[in-house]
Amino acid sequence: MLRIGSVVMGATDVRRAAAFWTEALGYVPREEPEHDWVVLVHPEGVGTQISLGLSETPVRERPRVHLDLYAGNAKDQAAEVERLVGLGAHRVDWDDYPEDADFVVLADPEGNRFCVIDTGRG
Repeated sequence: MLRIGSVVMGATDVRRAAAFWTEALGYVPREEPEHDWVVLVHPEGVGTQISLGLSETPVRERPRVHLDLYAGNAKDQAAEVERLVGLGAHRVDWDDYPEDADFVVLADPEGNRFCVIDTGRG
């Protein structure tokens, strides 16, 4: 049976992207980062890896693949959004928010979109 080994994102500055995601997720480089590629892993070896590869293609405004980061409840979600913004993420002006959205759309310093989800709702 297959399993997801790594989620791969493009970056124009792999080191900057690695610094952001290392702080955001508490991940560490699997091996010494190169200028064009790095694989980040959970320090205990659990979960899905995040791979960052050098890319010259522009970031898509509505990417077909993105990360959903789970927060335990609305308070945790708000705190995580502020922490991630403090690390260099920015809020995305998302025109498709439903009325009672349980997610917040952010972009990393490279412009890659991701969501922070409030999983505390029934």
